[in-house]
Amino acid sequence: MIKEKLVIEYTCFNNLNALTSIQRELLLAAFNASSNAYAPYSKFQVGAAIILENGIILTANNQENAAYPCGICAERNLIHYCKSNYIDQKIQSIAISTRKNNMTRTPNAPCGLCRQVLVEAEINNRSDIELILGHPEAEIWIFNSCNDLLPLAFNSKNLNIANND
Repeated sequence: MIKEKLVIEYTCFNNLNALTSIQRELLLAAFNASSNAYAPYSKFQVGAAIILENGIILTANNQENAAYPCGICAERNLIHYCKSNYIDQKIQSIAISTRKNNMTRTPNAPCGLCRQVLVEAEINNRSDIELILGHPEAEIWIFNSCNDLLPLAFNSKNLNIANND
């Protein structure tokens, strides 16, 4: 038997002032986008913001539906919009923020579906995407790569192996 260990590394900041100006702008854009979320059922408003290599910042938020599977998270909403409309632009960073910080000081992390979409976007990006999680009045965590949140992600290599059997 071989025991392996996965380590996730991130940098934790206690306030916005410790961030670079771009990181601060992106996190505030995500936080502001959360105010427009349509979340009448969960009351959990999430915003996301992306900065592209050309400097354009895009935002989105979660959109719920009474038929729950029809809703979409802010992260997936934004990634799909970005890749549909800015196909030639690489994503440099993505920030995710919630209107409420769940009564904790630590950031809320993306759901599993969003983690999978973020990893696939990073693969298509052909470079790491910085991931900023936080709230303007609480802790902020910065990851060098979206893959840090889902290190054993299912990807195209899995499909190639399955097709070779």
